[in-house]
Amino acid sequence: MIAEPTDLLRLLAVPAFGWAAWRDVRTRRLPNRLWYPLFAIGLLTLLWDARAHLPVAGIGDRLFLIRVGISILVIVPLAYGLWWFGGVGGADAKALMALAVLFPTSPVFYLSTGAYPAVVTTLGVFSLTILTNAVLVGMTYPVYLTVRNALRGDWAPIMFLGRRVDVAALPAEHGRLFETTEGVTRQGLDIDALRMYLRWRGVTLAELRDDPERFRDPESVGETHEPTDGAVATDGGEERAVDDPWAAARFLDEIEGSAYGTTPETLREGLRVVTERETVWISPGIPFIVPLFVGLCVALTYGDLLFALLRAIGAV
Repeated sequence: MIAEPTDLLRLLAVPAFGWAAWRDVRTRRLPNRLWYPLFAIGLLTLLWDARAHLPVAGIGDRLFLIRVGISILVIVPLAYGLWWFGGVGGADAKALMALAVLFPTSPVFYLSTGAYPAVVTTLGVFSLTILTNAVLVGMTYPVYLTVRNALRGDWAPIMFLGRRVDVAALPAEHGRLFETTEGVTRQGLDIDALRMYLRWRGVTLAELRDDPERFRDPESVGETHEPTDGAVATDGGEERAVDDPWAAARFLDEIEGSAYGTTPETLREGLRVVTERETVWISPGIPFIVPLFVGLCVALTYGDLLFALLRAIGAV
């Protein structure tokens, strides 16, 4: 492989993002320490590349600065805005910011089979290519869910958004319940919040299902425990006693934070669902870092999917 040393150094992002995607699927948690070396590599390679374009002497130098400016001044604020409005998680936003610093311009890799990426946009902002690739890849997930559910015989109006799972498997799942006792909802109980509640009470979901009437009584709450943040484990007053079924309000009062926006009503409704049914529909979602990783790999090899599509239909 022949490439600029800075572009070869940037390839370290591929195994880092691959590990991040795997871990995010497994635990929905990523350590902050993952991003520091990636930002460091991005800043180092960016400053090294900038040396060849300063002082600005020609159109190539101006294009470099414009592309860097778009990547840093557009993609980074966009990532922050998506996080601020709840469109992506904090780790997803940091991943997108890291890519904006790492890949402001298109790298070039020469192999015996040719030059890659094969399809490069006129704009040449590579972080934007990765982002649009990720969006297109993410759009295939509802198609996958629909086909999967159809093959399993799980037909429902929400089959393109969720999947049916056994209630007993919920302690190892991620997402939200798509069901209430009355029907379908997009704002069901977050499964991480369910794990937090179970850990706070010191019971398992199986125990809760075996005797729901007992655990519905708030007076049955004895010693409480640290609820943690609801991640999947990888190692193995008087008036409220009357008006607080499942001790839901007490739980939310005693923990730090909001348990992923859970309200007492949402928690009570979710607990009724998981104690009364054998299977439930959940919205599993997919961490955005997964399509980001796939989008990065596609961008480094094939190139820009959206640009290729638009070119194929004659739009560019």
